[in-house]
Amino acid sequence: MRRMLTAKMKDATGVMNRFTGVLSRRQVNIESISVGRTSEPDVSRITIIIDVETIEEAQQIVKQLNRLIDVVRVRDITDIPHLEREVILIKISAPLSKRAEILALIQPFRASVVDVAPHSITIQMTGDSNKIEALLRVIEPYGIKNIARTGTTGFSRD
Repeated sequence: MRRMLTAKMKDATGVMNRFTGVLSRRQVNIESISVGRTSEPDVSRITIIIDVETIEEAQQIVKQLNRLIDVVRVRDITDIPHLEREVILIKISAPLSKRAEILALIQPFRASVVDVAPHSITIQMTGDSNKIEALLRVIEPYGIKNIARTGTTGFSRD
């Protein structure tokens, strides 16, 4: 069961190690992790996608993470209205004869070309994981040379 947790924590050495250590000890698979600074000084936000068996297991994990000294707050926002986004860069084979076709295919996804080379183009897109997977299925026949994905990031809506 996919669960999306968000946390604010002190931006200090070892905090991330202790945070992920809780998940490791419980043998929880981390599907995605994204960390960045917040507007608050010395505070970072982490968004983590985990795979657990039950909601109760996710609730236990949240309780354990909230007990860590440098953690300000952890929440499971899976079941409340929230925003989530991921960024992907995809380098695909793109001979001159296929570029117009590729551009037409990526347009409905609001993807953009961020680099052009003699035999390839690099596409950038932002969206949820379902939208990104759909784009990958559409462009896969052209030959994917390289992919770089960020982790999912997000927060609850007001």
